[in-house]
Amino acid sequence: MRRLPWAAFALLLALLLARPVAAQDSERLLVADPYLELHTGPGRGYPVFHVAERHEWVTVEGRRTDWYKVRTQNDKVGWVPRAQLEKTLTEAGSGKTFRDTVVDDYLARKVEFGVGWGQFKAEPMLKLWTHWRFAEGLGAEVTVGQVQGTFSGTDFWHLNLVAEPWADRRLSPYLAVGLGKFKNIPNASLVQAIPTDANLGNGSVGLRWYISDRFVARADWTLYTAFVSDTRSLEYRAWTLGLSFFF
Repeated sequence: MRRLPWAAFALLLALLLARPVAAQDSERLLVADPYLELHTGPGRGYPVFHVAERHEWVTVEGRRTDWYKVRTQNDKVGWVPRAQLEKTLTEAGSGKTFRDTVVDDYLARKVEFGVGWGQFKAEPMLKLWTHWRFAEGLGAEVTVGQVQGTFSGTDFWHLNLVAEPWADRRLSPYLAVGLGKFKNIPNASLVQAIPTDANLGNGSVGLRWYISDRFVARADWTLYTAFVSDTRSLEYRAWTLGLSFFF
């Protein structure tokens, strides 16, 4: 059976997640502790490569979860954890505080990655998707899926237009329609087994639920139509439960 390009999808995910979330407002902060440690990346596993000393100004340029990208006066750029950056002072001389990742961040999301498990015509199915929100209540989504059936295996992908009329709510229903490709390969042990390679259409109804931080749970029901020939089509019903990460 032809394998889906999981490695390519994982590489794309890693590259996009490596991009920092831009800070809403650049802000200068004064180091109040004896020093401020700058890491090479947003995590404890990244080494400290520079130290900003007390009374030095740093500028916040971006954020990834609880790590902030800062630039020093001598143009050293590194990452500082929120707990340490909260010990700095603002230009007004007050202590700096940061808000948690809250529903506002969810409403302002642009890109979302997810994985789900479900059933495709009573067979186990795995799906991966990437969602891009390009307007209020509208988004585009690319999905790849794989079904491991008892007598055959199926690969598919599709590009959907997603409408989310109540996108400003924590619990939000949505509708999706799209087109893609479908390939079904029967087991070699079956007599006169013929692979099916066809265009695919689909329509979905689903529900998103913002959990907390950057995680969203979702459930959907989809009707797939595989256009096998000009006069013949096959219909499949599927449902999925999944979890997404957004930024």
